Parts: sequence; structure tokens; C-alpha cells
Amino acid sequence: MKNECHPLVEKILFNHKQLQKKIAELAIKINKDYEKSNSLVIVGILKGCIPFLAEFIKNLDVDHILDFMVLSSYQGKTTQTGSVKIVLDLVTDIYKKDVLIVEDIVDTGQTLTKVKNLLLTRSPNSLKVVTLLDKPSNRKVEFKPDYVGFEIKNEFVVGFGFDYDEKLRNLPYIGILKKEN
Repeated sequence: MKNECHPLVEKILFNHKQLQKKIAELAIKINKDYEKSNSLVIVGILKGCIPFLAEFIKNLDVDHILDFMVLSSYQGKTTQTGSVKIVLDLVTDIYKKDVLIVEDIVDTGQTLTKVKNLLLTRSPNSLKVVTLLDKPSNRKVEFKPDYVGFEIKNEFVVGFGFDYDEKLRNLPYIGILKKEN
């Protein structure tokens, strides 16, 4: 079942090998950009970032501290509310540190705009965003991630951390959810 297309998935966009290759490419860029940093804090946005983040840090040579935030911006299964609630904040003090937010997808841009603005009030040395997927056609606010894995159209995706009603995160690929769901 893991290697086949799940019944709720219309088609596979990126298979596991494509994901691993792209994540390794992102890590190469980030290793270069942060090679002189001695204070890198990686902030994973839970829950969706877990597979991406796990694969990403395996390819990261730069010393770093890992921390997490939990945010809520979805109402129901597939609809964003527009408001962002911080459910769990950072434990790490990011004052004068290099901060890299790791996100699974930039969709409307509202969530990351709020997070970025909040973290900037804590005076980090630098603050950048890496995202596995970017959906620029769905932006509601102006937001441009610093590092992007893949740009996709405005489709609802599942697998590799992306969920449908908290399910399908475990698929080893990213696929498009069938429309009838």
C-alpha cells in the first residue's frame, strides 16, 4: 500500500526519491548560507513539518538548536480561517540568533506572516523561512519564502506530513487529494 497511490489520492505529485533529492538540495544551500553561524535555531512548525524537517536535518552540516511552534489556522478539513492562533510557542530564546523557520507549505502567507512578525519582535540576528511547498497563486498577503522546494498550483495535497482531517500524513509521497473528499 505504501508504494501505491492511496484510494483518496488522485495522483502523486512528488515521489519519495524526488522529495529526498529536493530536500538535500535545499540543505546544501542552507549549509552554505549558515556556514559561519554559531547560533542557528531551527523552528519547525508542527505538525506538518515533521517528515520534511526529519529529512532536512539529516542533510544539515551546520550546528543548530531545534525548537517547535504549534499554530492553528484551519477550520475543519480543508479551509483556512484567516486567523492564526499560537498553540505552542518557542522554548528557546532567539535574541541575536540566526533563526530558520521550517514549514511544510506556504499557502495564503497569513500564518507565516504572523509568525515572522512575532519572532522579529524578539530581535533575532536573522530570520528566514524554508518551505517544502509554495503555493503563490493562493496568497492573501504578500509573503515570499527564502528557500522553496517545489512550487505547486492551488491544489489540496496530502502525504509526507500533509494531512486531510489529521490523516494521510504518513504517505511517503505528496499527492493531490481527490476532489470528492
